[in-house]
Amino acid sequence: MAPDGAIIKTEAQASVFTPGDPIFRLLRLLRFFAALAALCCWAAAPVARAAILPAQLAVVINDDDPNSVELGEYYRRQRGIPAANMVHVRIPGKPRKLDAAQFRQLKDDIDARLGPEIQAVLMVWTAPYAVECNGITAAYTLGLDSALCTRTCQPGKPSAYFNAAGPAMARPFSALGMRLAMLLPADSVEQGKALIGRGVASGFRVPAAGAYYLETSEVQRNSRVPFYPRAGVLAQRKLTIHQQKADTLEGVRDIMVYQTGMARVDKLDTLAFLPGALADHLTSFGGDLYGATQMSSLRWLEAGATASYGTVSEPCNYWQKFPHPTVLLRHYLNGDTALEAYWKSVSWPAQGVFIGEPLAAPYRRN
Repeated sequence: MAPDGAIIKTEAQASVFTPGDPIFRLLRLLRFFAALAALCCWAAAPVARAAILPAQLAVVINDDDPNSVELGEYYRRQRGIPAANMVHVRIPGKPRKLDAAQFRQLKDDIDARLGPEIQAVLMVWTAPYAVECNGITAAYTLGLDSALCTRTCQPGKPSAYFNAAGPAMARPFSALGMRLAMLLPADSVEQGKALIGRGVASGFRVPAAGAYYLETSEVQRNSRVPFYPRAGVLAQRKLTIHQQKADTLEGVRDIMVYQTGMARVDKLDTLAFLPGALADHLTSFGGDLYGATQMSSLRWLEAGATASYGTVSEPCNYWQKFPHPTVLLRHYLNGDTALEAYWKSVSWPAQGVFIGEPLAAPYRRN
């Protein structure tokens, strides 16, 4: 993929592999089996799930950012986060990107304050959002993958949490040594409080809602289309799944999920997102939160979504580097938090940054 108007590389063109290469054939097989597994699980009856709890979430505040301090404390009160889970660090200057040494120091500072019960981390700031070519949330959870930065269009390392199931997965650090991470943007205190409010409100009731999946005119950004869930009504969840061939939605007022493939998504100001809504677009630099070449994933949150995802460096259009639509929806409908469902939906997440309110869970059964 590339900035507006440029030609995006296909999966074959994005690497040195050709259809005759064994690695290329392996990638195709992985794609087939991932789709098959998702479809099989989609057909299964919904089950109640354990999920990450406020007592298992650490909140990291940048004391050099007044908005981070205010929003972090507000989040603690709204979500009932134990005071012992609040971690204070100093990151002067709001850099967009950290180098390996800076990140190592930051991670060591955070980890030194966490007990074994902490399963996830919320970083309350907008920047830094990248570490070299990695998203900061992925670098924290999986470890920094500097080797990927020599050629960002190569396949990423698989995440052990992709499409993970079972009660143990509600404790990913205990089970896999992975503390899931998300950013809660803090450029605006008002918008941050509204985002937190949407996450909290998502737990009160399950409204009738729609999940929207668009196949757009930007063909190379449609690599997830084969994995869109089938259109129809899921009566038990009061959810209607829509598939459309269109570049935009306009005037829709019941959005719980919106996934598309565009460099820029128009008409967001005409839409209404329900509390807990998930939304993202497959493009190269959605995770470059302050970038201008393509639409930042921040625009989804500003429009009313509760969580989103984007990549911080050129990933090419591997579907594995973006949220798998069926996997994301299935885990969310089965009661996972936004944090868990988004993390489970990305097979190769190193270049991605997860943003939003992590504990939103509109379909969780208490």
